[in-house]
Amino acid sequence: MMGFFGSARTAATLFPDLTDREREVLGLIAQAEGNEAIAATLGLSLKTVRNHVSSILGKLQVADRAQAAIRAREAGLG
Repeated sequence: MMGFFGSARTAATLFPDLTDREREVLGLIAQAEGNEAIAATLGLSLKTVRNHVSSILGKLQVADRAQAAIRAREAGLG
């Protein structure tokens, strides 16, 4: 049991290239939230959310938000 908890990793260690805000956005993408819902939840403009999503896709080297959501869910986000 100690091995299980000792090997637990945080989102920051799983996605070290992402900023804290980008990890928040990625978590919401993993929950199948759209840009409008993410903007409302985080109190951001829609343009800012689109910029974060674009940055996330580039940093994760994925083609679309579906692939980003899969990576996030596999890592335990969402």
